[in-house]
Amino acid sequence: MSAPAASTATNANTKPELFHGLVVSTTSSRTLVVVALALFLLIGLGLRVYRLGAESLSEDELNKVRAVAEYRERGLTPANGEHPFLMKALLAASIVAAEGWNGSAAARERADLQVSTETAARLPGALLGALTTLLLFLVTRELFGTEVGLVAAALWAFDPAAVGFNRIAKEDSFVVFFFLLANVFWLRGQKVAEADVRRPEPFYWATAAAFGAMLASKYVPHFISISGAYYYAFQGVPATRWRMGKRKWLLFFSVMGVAFLICNPTILLPGTWHEMRVFAGEKRIGHDSYEFLGELYRNQMTLWLQGSPWYFYYVFMGVKLPVSVVAGFLVGLPLLFRRRLGDGRYFLLFWLFFWFFPFTFMGGKFTRYFTFALPAVLMTTAVGVHYAAGLFSRFFGRVEDAGHARIAYARAALVLFVVAFSLYGAAGAAPHYRLYTNFIGGSRSAAGGYFPHDEFYDASTGEVAVAVARLAPTGARVASETPELLTYYVRLAGREDLHSVSLSDRAALREFEEGDLVVVARGRRYLSNEELTSRLAAASQPSATTTLGAVPSARVYRLDEASAALLAEVAGR
Repeated sequence: MSAPAASTATNANTKPELFHGLVVSTTSSRTLVVVALALFLLIGLGLRVYRLGAESLSEDELNKVRAVAEYRERGLTPANGEHPFLMKALLAASIVAAEGWNGSAAARERADLQVSTETAARLPGALLGALTTLLLFLVTRELFGTEVGLVAAALWAFDPAAVGFNRIAKEDSFVVFFFLLANVFWLRGQKVAEADVRRPEPFYWATAAAFGAMLASKYVPHFISISGAYYYAFQGVPATRWRMGKRKWLLFFSVMGVAFLICNPTILLPGTWHEMRVFAGEKRIGHDSYEFLGELYRNQMTLWLQGSPWYFYYVFMGVKLPVSVVAGFLVGLPLLFRRRLGDGRYFLLFWLFFWFFPFTFMGGKFTRYFTFALPAVLMTTAVGVHYAAGLFSRFFGRVEDAGHARIAYARAALVLFVVAFSLYGAAGAAPHYRLYTNFIGGSRSAAGGYFPHDEFYDASTGEVAVAVARLAPTGARVASETPELLTYYVRLAGREDLHSVSLSDRAALREFEEGDLVVVARGRRYLSNEELTSRLAAASQPSATTTLGAVPSARVYRLDEASAALLAEVAGR
């Protein structure tokens, strides 16, 4: 049973003593907790919605927007069927609401009040990302107590990586939200069952419904094993009352299945199953490699250790999380193996294991996959910070004439420093949070150099399209690694006459001539275009460049006679 580690309560024969005597009485004040959480929510939401449309849609996000357009035109279809329906349903609601607002009198009179497609598509994820702050507090409080819960909530609200992940229209933020929601009910059901004060079954069914919504956000059923493993860890304890039994498990999965179907009705379409089979067969991989630390690696799940390196996510943690978070995690991780921390540590250990073990060895990696692991990392950090604050206060307590208030201030100062470090990092990176790099990684001078695909994520495509529209002669061809996305933005720029092709399509490139354009975007370097782009950069100067914040993001080349000949030579090989 999850016993708050910062309390004297005991459950399931476990005595959490690690934080004994460290609770400040004012922290238990409900008013203070509510005010703190409200502040975290407001600031976290502000970070997530600040200039939400400042970056262009990515190729992945455009697919979602197009799926929503198809739903609105034709009803439910298998569009983007390799991914579940729930997220796209929320995107559709947001886009429809934005269009309604844009048609209002107030929005028509002031262009700055118009809501862009980019903002509307990302708003659901940003909202759920902010609300995840509250869920993370509730889960952490059940496992480790109120103080640790508040630290974890603050870290999530202000973390640059968390904010950046929540600001893209992808499924990962939705999965985290519903996973935590499910475990709020799961852990509460455990507590009720152990206390034997009322029936815990309503919490079980609420857990099942939330898991159904999680699966309707992304097909990741294996993450349910985290909660299942935590449950079964206590079934060997004779005194535990938290027992489901076969009939309850059957009803549990029935409720989960019904919730899944309600939230994901497109699963009933045969075309959806076809799209899923194509995706599972890795036939939707559009590019042959991923750039990591300046090197190119093949990026497929089934390549295992032959794909992107096993240390990919460990480097991410080292350079993309605030240094204070990294330090807190290193302090907190060994504590998870100490019995005195309480049995809540098992939940966190299972979470870390079930994510890091497979994702370390899988050959296909993207930084946004880390969204699901990040709450567990921040919870571990919160444990470490709380423990270090206790040691800090005990040190001050040994100082002669040190009063209780001074000790409390010393503890609070350390916690506030760690939280403020995250907030400072996020504020300094806004609105391009994915470019945040801590001083271990080289700070701003190294931004965009570790995981270019995910750091840039096509964010400058709109600016590139404006440059292309200005430079391209009538009917010109434009080569880029995101031809459909570029076409979308070029048409918004008023150029319907341009022909967009893939930079990796050598047959198409052989037809290019003087006046045509080539776009070389950071994050879109692949084995298929490496020779071409490097030789083009060495032989000519770009006609236009774009930046993401202060970081160079793309180059646009208008071919002259010599560069057109070079392109034909390389493409002809």
